Amino acid sequence: MSPISTQWTCLTSSARLQRSSQTLAVIANQAWIFGGELQPRQPVDNQLDVVELSKTSPNMQTLAATDGKEAPTPRVGSASTVIGNAIYLFSGRGGTAMAPIEENGKLWTYEPAASRWRLISPADSTAPYPAARSYHTMTSDGHSTIYVHAGCPEAGRLSDLWAFDVGAKAWKTLASAPDPPRGGTSIAYCASHLYRMSGFDGKTEQGGYLDVYDPAHDSWSTITYPANGKSGPEARSVGALLAVKLNGKDYLVTLFGERDPSSLGHAGAGKMLGDAWMFDVAAESWAKLEPKGDWPHPRGWFDADAVKGADEGSAVIVVHGGLAEDNNRLGDIWILELEDTSVAPAP
Repeated sequence: MSPISTQWTCLTSSARLQRSSQTLAVIANQAWIFGGELQPRQPVDNQLDVVELSKTSPNMQTLAATDGKEAPTPRVGSASTVIGNAIYLFSGRGGTAMAPIEENGKLWTYEPAASRWRLISPADSTAPYPAARSYHTMTSDGHSTIYVHAGCPEAGRLSDLWAFDVGAKAWKTLASAPDPPRGGTSIAYCASHLYRMSGFDGKTEQGGYLDVYDPAHDSWSTITYPANGKSGPEARSVGALLAVKLNGKDYLVTLFGERDPSSLGHAGAGKMLGDAWMFDVAAESWAKLEPKGDWPHPRGWFDADAVKGADEGSAVIVVHGGLAEDNNRLGDIWILELEDTSVAPAP
């Protein structure tokens, strides 16, 4: 793997941003935050918080869903992804019963330029669609396809994989991922494939392998590695997996997560991890990152996204909030800057 320089920087922290099980999406150097909880099983409001990703002026604004405009209800354990300049959100858990929010295959989308939410319905209301769920994961190919995977329905856990064609407004069921079914897993779209890792199957955190989905053949394969914290990341759930590109090379970055669940279940915090790892997709090898500067607190149940359009030799990952090991919700926003130092900068 090429030598990678990494550094953490805390941009801001506030009581308003304290939460876990929220969504975060980055568009045009702004972080958009929705949902989550400050107290277990009590969703925060359905306002959007937007933070400028600036080291010198990380201004924050809260945008209320008012004036009778449609907007998603408060929810936890939802998932989001970005295509173009729009955020897409699917399901989650909320309401009086804190049940999975069934919206019959519809997705919420928010376009910052228009400052409004829209609810997108499938073109064919009779066609199959993914069941309501929470603690699932989403990603996109960056162009026209959204992927929804796994999570927790009303009972049990899932291993299904669905694709939504934004232009056709149509769902398609794809090959399910290898067992076990799980919640709190992570997927990322990289080099025309989906990569899936980690998660909790109801008994143990998953680790030691990356499952790879090939859309061209609707099939899965698996890459194994030692989950010992030395040559590969430990097993975990409710972490993050993000795709970045440095000087034309594809990498995956995974960070943080919960290693051992709490005996209190959702009401408590387990053993949290504070590490970050980088996977060289071509070489199929992991390297542990050792960033300079202060480090974020170990955490799980947070969200993260990569900044699009960074310089060719660098990448930026944004991390927000989550649950700390002392069972407190965090309200900080950090950026992790990565730079390929094998190529000398232009004079």
